[in-house]
Amino acid sequence: MEPLSLRSHPNKKFQINVVTAWYGGAHYATCYAIRSIIEQQKLPWDVRITDVDELVESLTKEQKIVDIYKLLSGVTGGELYNKVLKNGWTWLFPLIVSLDKLLFRLNYNVGVEFFAEYWRQQQPDLVISLLPLYNKGLWESLQKGKPDTPLVTICLDFADSPPGFYIEPETGNYIVCGTQKAVEQANALGVQPERIIQTSGMIIHPRFYEPLAGDTCGGLDLRRTERERLGLDPDCLTGIVLFGGFGSKVMLEIAKRLECFQQKLQLIFICGHNEELALALNESKGIQKRFVTSFTTDIPYYMHLCDFFIGKPGPGSLSEALVMKLPVIVERNFATLPQERYNTEWIQHKEVGLVLRSFRDIVGAVEKFLQPENFAHYRANVAAVNNQAVFEIPDILQRILTTNAQTTATELLQQR
Repeated sequence: MEPLSLRSHPNKKFQINVVTAWYGGAHYATCYAIRSIIEQQKLPWDVRITDVDELVESLTKEQKIVDIYKLLSGVTGGELYNKVLKNGWTWLFPLIVSLDKLLFRLNYNVGVEFFAEYWRQQQPDLVISLLPLYNKGLWESLQKGKPDTPLVTICLDFADSPPGFYIEPETGNYIVCGTQKAVEQANALGVQPERIIQTSGMIIHPRFYEPLAGDTCGGLDLRRTERERLGLDPDCLTGIVLFGGFGSKVMLEIAKRLECFQQKLQLIFICGHNEELALALNESKGIQKRFVTSFTTDIPYYMHLCDFFIGKPGPGSLSEALVMKLPVIVERNFATLPQERYNTEWIQHKEVGLVLRSFRDIVGAVEKFLQPENFAHYRANVAAVNNQAVFEIPDILQRILTTNAQTTATELLQQR
């Protein structure tokens, strides 16, 4: 049989269904990154988004399932998770995971049947899951609703924590891993080797690979101009302070503690959906050479203007910083989310930044970055990290679609 090339069938529109939810920002950020690169490459794929929170809410209203979160707190699981992040209550995360597991057990059979019917109606050619815990149920629902449809689980963390969070070995899922650690976990759990796919890193939006708008000469002159436009010193060492979509109160402490570097340092604070924090930072004392903004879609622009990153070790913002060639300063302690703790080990192993026990130690970390030899060492290690994952994904998905089409065609021939 001649190999089937999906790119050679421009009139065939393949439907890719992405399953996601608003748990933090990484899930939707990855979804938009995948959709963007597919559009850029003009692939004949129709990307549709399935938001699990929306489906759970509709099923709860119809009294088909029990939503523990609605019963206990009056909000959805995604809303509670984001509230925990916004208020810094990360110690609650193990409880949320336990509630999630209980919720899935209570509603598992109903959920599988619901999704089976959902796939019958949607008729996808391939399903991508960006969520943990759901993957076994999604696999079973596809077997009932649209058999032979490939399911691709993309692990959005540097490691699968706790084990079996994303990786479900008792399925035929493909698992996409952004680190060698995740590959090793998939092998240890018994996933078939041909279904383990390693990328060169986490998937982030293609915009982070683009030069600063208007850049024609390496960006240095333009970067100086843009710093001045924000009221900053064009030649001063500049850090970006970013703690996810809802910011963190620790940003106020960082601003205060780094006041001692008034002449040597300036900071750009991104507060996300936290207007109160942005207002407090603008009104607070502390380092005076600073620019403060709330939610913005222009993170690549602000990172272009910076030399290093301060924030939490989330897989998304960490990967964005490294692609933008920014050494990082992060914190690891009891409050660090379990799924982000391995990230700090990875940072130390790759020597792409500093890991602190507390941001109370931020002054010593910045002092290290202010020493030219130290900073050059970290910048060189960051430059050696070559994450091209978002550009690798289309070919990965194409190979899976091609393999599936060939397998299906072979099976049909054998049945004749």
